Amino acid sequence: MLEDGWMDSPAFQGMRRRQIQVPKNETVIATKVAIQVGFRHIDGAFLYENEKEVGQAIQVKIADGTVTRKDIFCTGKLWSTCHRPELVRPALEETLKNLQLDYLDLYIIHFPVSLTPFKENFPLDENQKLIGDSVDLRDTWEAMEKCKDAGLVKSIGVSNFNRRQLEMILNKTGLKYKPVCNQVECHPYLNQSKLLEFCKSKDIILIAHSALGTQREAPWVDETSPVLLKEPVLGAIAKKHNRSPAQVALRYQIQRGVVVLAGSCSEKEIKENFQVFEFQLTPEDIKVIDGLNRNLRYLILDQFQELPNYPYNDEY
Repeated sequence: MLEDGWMDSPAFQGMRRRQIQVPKNETVIATKVAIQVGFRHIDGAFLYENEKEVGQAIQVKIADGTVTRKDIFCTGKLWSTCHRPELVRPALEETLKNLQLDYLDLYIIHFPVSLTPFKENFPLDENQKLIGDSVDLRDTWEAMEKCKDAGLVKSIGVSNFNRRQLEMILNKTGLKYKPVCNQVECHPYLNQSKLLEFCKSKDIILIAHSALGTQREAPWVDETSPVLLKEPVLGAIAKKHNRSPAQVALRYQIQRGVVVLAGSCSEKEIKENFQVFEFQLTPEDIKVIDGLNRNLRYLILDQFQELPNYPYNDEY
């Protein structure tokens, strides 16, 4: 179980340690800065290929007395090439070794589409198309439950699941632990209001990734898509509160009961992200930002569209 009240703590609105064209030494520096500033929720994944650097930074801040292990809430993710039940625990153990930790606070299924086990994260056929795998995610979930029972992780959850996929796990015969969270793309242009309502009804925490839009890196994101932080409405609300558009976008999620992740390698931006607890948006502000929703998904991940369990064809 997640500890009561953890999502309401400023420290646990998280620092996302995703690596996109970021030198590994910058990952170490940024993670140490985030911990020093006050972030305690470190969101990582095997796919990001920087677990060792994140682990190094955590160990440095433990060693210098800034935090103890219990202060840090560390999240890892099971990648799609390891959905087969027999691969789940070895994948988790590799993550723990990379992070130099004895346990994770949260381990989540990164994406519902299964890929064939392979040494590379994205196995391709001769036509350069992803090679899927036939795995029942309920079996994957059962293996996740066993990891929790073994004490390797305190809580388990999912990411990028739609309502139907969540219900498949929730209705699983013999379910021992339900997902504590669903981490999904969520921002003012894609506010996920229906999925948020469903998750709240099932006592599942919605965690927002890409809360400030996302890095505009091809082929993952259409580089012509609108830039969220240049949205005039966010700019006007930010000016009214003497804040930045990024702070407004983050504060919006917090006031909706969403755990929000924000990643940066800039010390200035990391500190700014943490200042979202110094002001409140008005109900009118929230209503106006709600009106920005256009169901715009930056991370369509169309490379996965032809494979089973692609989650974004459903309404939510």
